[in-house]
Amino acid sequence: MNLPLLRTGLLISLLLLGFAAGAQTTGDPIQTDGTIEVGDAAVSDGEIRQRIATLLGQIDGFQNVSVGVSGGVVTLSGQVLDNAKRDELTAIVDRVAGVVAIENRTEISASLEERLEPAVDRLVDRGRNILANAPIFLVAVSVFLAIAILGWILTTRIGIWHRLAPNSFIADVYRAVARIFFVVLGIVVALDILNATALLGAVLGAAGVVGLALGFAVRDTVENFIASILLSLRQPFRPNDFVEIDGDMGSVARLTSRATILISPDGNQIRIPNATVFKGRIVNYTRDPNRRFTFDLGVDADADLAAALATAVNALAGLPFVLRDPPVSAWIAEVGDSNVVLTFAAWVDQRQTDFMKARGEAIRTAKNALESSGFGLPEPIYRLRLDNRSSLHAVTAERVDASPEPKPKPVADTPLPSAADPEHAADDTEEVVERERNATDTGSDLLSDDRQAE
Repeated sequence: MNLPLLRTGLLISLLLLGFAAGAQTTGDPIQTDGTIEVGDAAVSDGEIRQRIATLLGQIDGFQNVSVGVSGGVVTLSGQVLDNAKRDELTAIVDRVAGVVAIENRTEISASLEERLEPAVDRLVDRGRNILANAPIFLVAVSVFLAIAILGWILTTRIGIWHRLAPNSFIADVYRAVARIFFVVLGIVVALDILNATALLGAVLGAAGVVGLALGFAVRDTVENFIASILLSLRQPFRPNDFVEIDGDMGSVARLTSRATILISPDGNQIRIPNATVFKGRIVNYTRDPNRRFTFDLGVDADADLAAALATAVNALAGLPFVLRDPPVSAWIAEVGDSNVVLTFAAWVDQRQTDFMKARGEAIRTAKNALESSGFGLPEPIYRLRLDNRSSLHAVTAERVDASPEPKPKPVADTPLPSAADPEHAADDTEEVVERERNATDTGSDLLSDDRQAE
């Protein structure tokens, strides 16, 4: 063991203990701020001592303090309960006229009984205060409960909220806000009865801090909740609307308090957070019943392009599901390697016609019409050339831009099931959407067919 180090540690400990003891018992004389009087105006030491002794005798905790005065310098000795009492003693003596300086030599009492007695007295006094204020406290609690119960009855039993709100979700929000209002009102009235309204500021401040912390912790949940309220009020789409939201396409099934449910054309369920829906790009293909479809067909580069366009346009205009206004349109899109690409566009009424089936039937009809009129729809043709310059045979492919003249051939124009037929007009996903809507509680859906969409 390192004896010098041990002796140094003991010496430091003794010095610290001595310093602490000195801080509790003695200290430098404290100079007062009063003017030092001389002559007949000076207060005698006996009067100062008598005045201080009288004051200390009336205050609990200073009965064991002795007072000595010499030349206006007051010397205090004895025992006090703690350092707070020592500071209080110095402050009292400092206010007595004629005191020039104070030398506080009092010590902290080591008696456990004396130090516990004030705490016991405080507990007894508080118990008496509680018993004395118990009736008024019970009245305040009763008033709070009465107001809270009244608010619960008004928000639960009365159906006015459903008449004020556009849907059940907003009605629940109104109901929750009303309940919070009644609870806060009950707290304010109860604190006013207890004459403790000053606590209301502290309670609201603490609630604000807690609410701020919770807001940061559940920021995404709060964002989705607010977005649900705004979406339910704005109604950017209706049930069964075919929409595209940030790249996801599908028919709208439901709008809940957390997410928007889509049914993709493949029948898959897509859940998109409402915050994403509210901030995202929404394309609603169903809002306008008239929708245009386009497709491309390629014809020979040396064909009569004007005649090809007219032939296909006349064929498309003859389809029963194609609208006359706006009319069918066509144009030359580009010149390819071995053909010329023609683009055709036509409009259908989505309420009576399935869009995808109509587009497929239009492509079939235009293709048959062009082929029946002798227009070829060529594909790229490759020519193979064999090179025997080495022992290994190399095959080189050369693309031929010109295609041989097509030979007209009869085409059986057997129509597919008509896209305008009511039996085939409905989209296959509508049944999936209806099952999704019927499988859940109607109160959880924030969409309404009765409200006007945004």
